[in-house]
Amino acid sequence: MTVGAAEPRAGEDPVKVMVVDDHPMWRDAVARDLAAAGFDVVATAGDGEQAVRRALAAAPDVLVLDLNLPAKPGVQVCKELVGADPSLRVLVLSASGEHVDVLEAVKSGATGYLLKSASAEELTDAVRRTAAGDPVFTPGLAGLVLGEYRRLASEPVPATGADQPRAPQLTDRETEVLRLVAKGLSYKQIAERLVISHRTVQNHVQNTLGKLQLHNRVELVRYAIERGLDEA
Repeated sequence: MTVGAAEPRAGEDPVKVMVVDDHPMWRDAVARDLAAAGFDVVATAGDGEQAVRRALAAAPDVLVLDLNLPAKPGVQVCKELVGADPSLRVLVLSASGEHVDVLEAVKSGATGYLLKSASAEELTDAVRRTAAGDPVFTPGLAGLVLGEYRRLASEPVPATGADQPRAPQLTDRETEVLRLVAKGLSYKQIAERLVISHRTVQNHVQNTLGKLQLHNRVELVRYAIERGLDEA
């Protein structure tokens, strides 16, 4: 169901957003704030199963997702929807700042994590940056997530047998983009550093994900750190 939309900037389609929260007043307020900021709120949902069903139908660019949902938990919703469409950006908006919740959300495919104590301006900025592919975290949580990437990368990867396929070849530019992703740069920052467009950076990342048979930024960063690209 369409909650509302505002006029997009000249030459741009508005970012399509879906809001998932089991508290109707909070859900409606977030949807109103985002619509007023120029986003196209294409759907809302109040439980996990409804969220999956409506998101598949509405195809939002960004899913603003609470973790504590009836019927199906938010991390499972995130995992299913990102698995079905790896281009989907998920911004978790939660009352919990517990480290275990943050890490679980990121492992399930979330692009960012914002606490509900954030202001309306912080939320709209976070959604805008999430849509652009930037990892957005409440201050203090970004370091935690990067630390977890490094911890995961230090763990031995289970062997899959002697006849493992050779690692796919990345182009020099794909490797360069991957190195900057591993260093924590946003797509916008990578584009500025390499003097290419934001869209080109996204294309390189999507091509790299396909070649490496990875599903999201979390797996991509782990792959890069395992190979020392963040220190190159």
